[in-house]
Amino acid sequence: MGDQVLADTPFPPSVEDFYLPSIAFGSWVTKFSLLVWLAVAFVIIFFLVAYRNPKLVPTKGQWLAESAYGFIRDGVAKEVIGSDGLRFAPYLTSLFLFIFMANIFGVIPLAQISPMAHIAYPIVLALSTYVLYLYLGIKKHGLGGYLKDRLFPPGAPWPLYVLLTPIEFTQYFITQPLTLAVRLFANMFAGHLILLVFTLGGFVLLGSGNIALAAAGFISFGMAIVMTLFEAIVAILQAYVFVVLTASYIQVSLSDEH
Repeated sequence: MGDQVLADTPFPPSVEDFYLPSIAFGSWVTKFSLLVWLAVAFVIIFFLVAYRNPKLVPTKGQWLAESAYGFIRDGVAKEVIGSDGLRFAPYLTSLFLFIFMANIFGVIPLAQISPMAHIAYPIVLALSTYVLYLYLGIKKHGLGGYLKDRLFPPGAPWPLYVLLTPIEFTQYFITQPLTLAVRLFANMFAGHLILLVFTLGGFVLLGSGNIALAAAGFISFGMAIVMTLFEAIVAILQAYVFVVLTASYIQVSLSDEH
């Protein structure tokens, strides 16, 4: 009797739900990696198809691609980085569309989870940004000049450097890449977990055999729909935030002043 009760007891969603089984080739191909490949393929195919035969009067696909590029070029690259921003517009646009597509998988049927809900993928993206802005800063100012500019703010009394230098080092070389990854991961992880709670909760309440609980189950499903729409908004917002922060870090590395 005790075993039967235990077997019928629903287990709440947990972190284990994010450790998905392999699809093929042992542990090499998982649902996460497959979705990442699909996101990359989407970005590549989207631009290839949109610009395969460009028109003076753009087609719908060409207009959509030009709008996406123009939005990031004008609203992020030029606005945040400045005059040097145009050369980073293709990278930032590709980064934005890739993250958005990876995020939006969380609300697409059958996919129903974002690869960014697994910390490994945001870490790789954050490290890419980290390497990029370090490379740009060192290339422009030299290693010594870059470290001096970042770690020793000009104009401060020299005794304050005992306090300021560790803070600046932590901010530029540890906090920035860490928060860039954690922000994206935490939002997509939390969103997926919330959807799991409301969806599975609805099934459990409907199957309880109690009228009041069954009614609460419909409310739970309603909340799942509302949170799905909210998650779609978060998907594009987090992609935009990641790209804006990447642009701001590039701008700081290229700037002549601290």
